[in-house]
Amino acid sequence: MSAARKPAVRRKTAPVKPEPATCPVCQGSGEVSRTVRVGRRQRAVGQQTGLCLACLGSGDAPAD
Repeated sequence: MSAARKPAVRRKTAPVKPEPATCPVCQGSGEVSRTVRVGRRQRAVGQQTGLCLACLGSGDAPAD
């Protein structure tokens, strides 16, 4: 006596979501560097990092 077998169940994989494009301003880091200037002649003394205003720090390309 042979037992009736169920057919094999095929599972579908979830579709791969495309990764969002990186921000062209900060190259995906979420931060941008700006030169710090001081004094009367606006002498450059260094750089300071800040939040990217194009992507608001997320690193993803802004939607148009």
